[in-house]
Amino acid sequence: MTRIADAFARLSRERRKGLVAYLTAGFPSLSETIDLVLAAEGAGADVVELGVPWSDPSADGPVIQRAMERALDGGATLARSLELIGELRRRRCEVPIVLFGYYNPIYAFGPARAARAAAEAGVDGLLTVDLPLEEAEELDAPCRAHGLDRIPLLAPTTSPERAARHAARGSGFAYYVALTGVTGAGHLDAANVAARVSALRPSLGALPLAVGFGVKDAASARAVAAPADAVVVGSAIVQAIDAAPDARARVEAVRSLVSTLRDALDGKTNT
Repeated sequence: MTRIADAFARLSRERRKGLVAYLTAGFPSLSETIDLVLAAEGAGADVVELGVPWSDPSADGPVIQRAMERALDGGATLARSLELIGELRRRRCEVPIVLFGYYNPIYAFGPARAARAAAEAGVDGLLTVDLPLEEAEELDAPCRAHGLDRIPLLAPTTSPERAARHAARGSGFAYYVALTGVTGAGHLDAANVAARVSALRPSLGALPLAVGFGVKDAASARAVAAPADAVVVGSAIVQAIDAAPDARARVEAVRSLVSTLRDALDGKTNT
């Protein structure tokens, strides 16, 4: 079992909802990202998605787009993101890490080489938002060969039949995009999310389901967690980092927000 499978198995045993925290590798700097991931782990994140900066993040809203621009300006690349993860593992960071992003950097690096390097660095899974199911085997095969989970992405428009095809090829968990649009945008309709999740669940078998896009605070996290196994929070965390004045405040901002979300999912707060 991968760290991701272990995390969801533990959550199931404990009857708790999972929290997946997204950060952009290299924002505000590569060195600070290490401290921010460790803060998220310590505050209760069950999985960390580490976004690989790219120049055309079409699925992301302005908050993460700006973070990626700053990360690229600071020299962040796929290779340096993997070095960062390797350093996290050397520092005894045990939280499951999903390398999150777009296919172009992986394609340029080479899918087989990228999967091997990711596994060696301590990555647990890959999620590529713009690689269609029909074209994914060139990445699926190297992921299987190196023991990496391939996280499938489901949209509000995904049919149960297509969801079943994703589940058959994927592992770790499925990521359901709660909104049509980009990250950080729109208003979540919890009832609609619950209906769509309920419609897709039978197609996923035992694969856990996480809901993301539009989860911004404790209330929205609680609302969308009800029909799912986990929630994903990204733009709100990146925004909190961006608003903090210095490195110490950025670590505290991540720790505070992740802790608040963790408490909300565990039913420890009424906010």
